Amino acid sequence: ENRPIPEPGPNEVLLRMHSVGICGSDVHYWQHGRIGDFVVKDPMVLGHEASGTVVKVGSGVTHLKPGDRVAIEPGVPREMDEFCKTGRYNLSPTIFFCATPPDDGNLCRYYKHSASYCYKLPDNVTFEEGALIEPLSVGIHACKRAGVTLGSKVFVSGSGPIGLVNVLVAKMMGAAAVVITDLSASRLQKAKEVGADFTIQVKNETPQEVASKVESLLGCMPEITVECTGVQACIQAGIYATRSGGTLVLVGLGPEMVTVPIVNAAVREVDIRGIFRYCNTWPVAIALLASKRINVKPLVTHRFPLEKALEAFETTKRGEGVKVMLKCDPTDHNP
Repeated sequence: ENRPIPEPGPNEVLLRMHSVGICGSDVHYWQHGRIGDFVVKDPMVLGHEASGTVVKVGSGVTHLKPGDRVAIEPGVPREMDEFCKTGRYNLSPTIFFCATPPDDGNLCRYYKHSASYCYKLPDNVTFEEGALIEPLSVGIHACKRAGVTLGSKVFVSGSGPIGLVNVLVAKMMGAAAVVITDLSASRLQKAKEVGADFTIQVKNETPQEVASKVESLLGCMPEITVECTGVQACIQAGIYATRSGGTLVLVGLGPEMVTVPIVNAAVREVDIRGIFRYCNTWPVAIALLASKRINVKPLVTHRFPLEKALEAFETTKRGEGVKVMLKCDPTDHNP
């Protein structure tokens, strides 16, 4: 609250923040102080699913002006390396990324960011929708990497926010049928609301039993599986479930070492692909939201003012609802 308002550099903009979603990774850093090799060593501002209003622009910024409402892409390359040259800037090893140590996030009143990674929101796209472009981008990137297309049969493992955006995007990209699994009945109900065709509440089935349930509901094995939990048993089920010659995309992050039936995947030519965040997705997401081709509004189940951030984080930690949204601008009461 008492930090000085930052001054934007020549290619930056200063934003008054509006909506910031809480991500599982924010909670993980808060609780455990690290994710893999990313370790919190100094105090760090959380938040990377965000939108706000431009209040000041740097001398070199021409595409934005004060008053513009923008969505923020949190990953900004620091140098033009080989990954940037090939359009895969998310893989740049020196990338700046909000709320990944040691980089501060944007859960604050005022925040400055590279102007090139702030995208103007059309009038019919709300600040909340703008903040949800970040998780939506994970779904866009994952479904593109998976090759979802007209008529695809898709299995999504895990019905948290990332599982749900993958359902939304897979259906948008032409999937004929999507089946989704989770432990929680309420999350599966939400998946139905956003367009899942079939749901499976997993209790204590073996991975092979889960795979066989997926096949019987779809009437065939899915060509594409999107794994959003990172849990070993779920990755195993993903391999067993995917049709020979199909693709399994690993989105969820779990333990570094996982035991999986790799020979089963190899002899059936199941491609296993990873994703790391996203790239080149904000313009696509904005176009989908503006044209009302995709509706992310049902994902937001809780809203808190910035002053109640701790309560918001506790709510997310308990796994209540789906997406918890923080409101950073006390003068604005619109979503």
